[in-house]
Amino acid sequence: MVIDWRKTNKEFDVLIIGGGATGAGCAIDSVTRGLKTALVELDDFASGTSSRSTKLIHGGVRYLQKAILNLDLEQYKMVKEALHERATMLKTAPHLTHAIPIMLPVYEWWKVPYYWVGIKAYDLVAGSKTVKSSYYLTKTEALEIFPMLKKDKLVGAIVYHDGQQDDARMCLALALTATRYGATVANHVKAVHILKDDNGKISGAHLRDELTGKEWDVKAKCVINAAGPFTDSVRKMDDSNVKEICTPSKGVHIVLPGYYSPEQMGLLDPETSDGRVIFFLPWQKHTLSGTTDSPCDVTYNPTPTEDEISFILNEIKNYLNSDVEVRRGDVLSAWGGIRPLVSDPNKGDTQSLARNHIVHVSKSNLVTIAGGKWTTYRAMAQETIDAAIKAVPELKPTKPECQTDGLQLEGAHGWTPTMYIRLVQDFGLECEVAQHLATSYGDRAFAVAKLANLTGKRWPVIGNKIHPEFPYIDAEIRYGVREYAVTAVDMIARRLRLAFLNVQAAQEALPTIVNIMAEELNWSDDEKEKQLKTAHNFLATEMGMSVNRASRDKIPITLSQEEVKMYVKRFQILDHDHKGYVSINDIRRSMKNAGENVTGDELHEILKEIDTNMNGQVELDEYLQMMSALKSGHISHSRFARMAELEEFHNKTQSKISVERSGGGL
Repeated sequence: MVIDWRKTNKEFDVLIIGGGATGAGCAIDSVTRGLKTALVELDDFASGTSSRSTKLIHGGVRYLQKAILNLDLEQYKMVKEALHERATMLKTAPHLTHAIPIMLPVYEWWKVPYYWVGIKAYDLVAGSKTVKSSYYLTKTEALEIFPMLKKDKLVGAIVYHDGQQDDARMCLALALTATRYGATVANHVKAVHILKDDNGKISGAHLRDELTGKEWDVKAKCVINAAGPFTDSVRKMDDSNVKEICTPSKGVHIVLPGYYSPEQMGLLDPETSDGRVIFFLPWQKHTLSGTTDSPCDVTYNPTPTEDEISFILNEIKNYLNSDVEVRRGDVLSAWGGIRPLVSDPNKGDTQSLARNHIVHVSKSNLVTIAGGKWTTYRAMAQETIDAAIKAVPELKPTKPECQTDGLQLEGAHGWTPTMYIRLVQDFGLECEVAQHLATSYGDRAFAVAKLANLTGKRWPVIGNKIHPEFPYIDAEIRYGVREYAVTAVDMIARRLRLAFLNVQAAQEALPTIVNIMAEELNWSDDEKEKQLKTAHNFLATEMGMSVNRASRDKIPITLSQEEVKMYVKRFQILDHDHKGYVSINDIRRSMKNAGENVTGDELHEILKEIDTNMNGQVELDEYLQMMSALKSGHISHSRFARMAELEEFHNKTQSKISVERSGGGL
């Protein structure tokens, strides 16, 4: 939703640029102190780094190790603060967060006491804020809980606890909470340049609606720069000669099927080949692994590379037993986020990168908050608003002190762990769907359920799924528009997490999603086509679909002579008219023979799965390439391949029936 502030004729106390975790956190802190607050985000809330994290709410166990070994008081304070904030997040958004045990496997006896002491120190620093106490597991116990673990030389494991969240929905909850307290927020609005008064002090910003192109000025006593990786671009609006303070680094994550990890246990690899830790975590019935750490340019569209995906897969192989074949084709989605390391402009040595966040006030009173991490967003916001009030005397909060420590977020007030049962009983929702709604929307899940259509079945009564493999239903699309979603990408990436979980499933669900959004937002046919095209491009570039396909297409064809003969036969059966290629009509006929009624959009998706030449038809070399990729594990499954197999079976069955009938007539 975009608000035309020209019609409000309203001057704000605080204008925040950036709708990620930090910016949304600043909006809540500011508005709850009684300040008139506005927030603008160039793209969508959490569209940048804040939706691309490891999903952990953590104190930083590896930072504590450095603090102890180096007697570093700054690192210790950073961990202590983060552990306090971890407890706060688990309390203020219980529907979006939960505790997660993480296993640290040990393969050398001398490391058992070393890791045990370090993890116990982590518990000790947390004090009363400890999620759950850590403990030691024998080899047998560790393998019972995590049977996929490599057994050779395993001596035991240490288990500690951190928090886990749905990061994009958490950021959205922050933005919605800010509006509940009176803040004005808008996504898809860009701050074009900073406004200043006659004394050179900042007095607002010139904004542009990125969807309509309309521009206008907004007056504000204070402007806060919370633009994440784009911090320097906003700072240069204030002073074009300012030195850059951000050093961007890309972290890539991949998503694998849920069977790669136990449902309730994560894994930490503390000693990867490049020195960075790798997490291997259950998340929304899938397995999330990452992250890489490589220098990059600041961009709105970070993309994963094959080298980064391969690095993570190779590290995973080091910890899983030989029964688990780590296949390239099991990568369901891959995405990158840009984390900004920052040098502190408050200090003379600008080459010194800050381990934590920094707050800086320029001569013109631009307040910049940069660095930090998801877990400490609230503390960062508190420090930022404190600095703003101190720097700008015109700011007169009705409540000078921070109000957000313990403040419940949108959806938390009426939520309970068993609330989903009421959704099942009162609305007739499928149990898995009800659990999903409860953990995504909290007490707002009832409002979502009221928008659901009847299924026409005995059970479930309501809730038509937008994809058969996921618990997302039609009502969430309609409700997502009420949560400020205005593009198809907003919906598949952040209101729903489909793009992050399975890029192929997201592409398959897109036509349904766009059709529902079109009803809600009155899109024309041209707009629908534009939304589909933009979303497909997003999935291809930012969610790993293109790199997944490229990895498949580069592998050599390693089929045996007998296999080639078999697949050529299947291809010829599909190619009903002997054209030399398989058309969409051939696919439609085959699906009909299999007794499956599929839509035109679904037919095109099956075709695009294998049509690497992008010419609207499947040729023999493309089919053989896919079958070779299936054999090698570069892809895990193919609807087209299954269809060809079924068509061959159907053809044999029809031939047998024909022979029997002929024989019966003699």
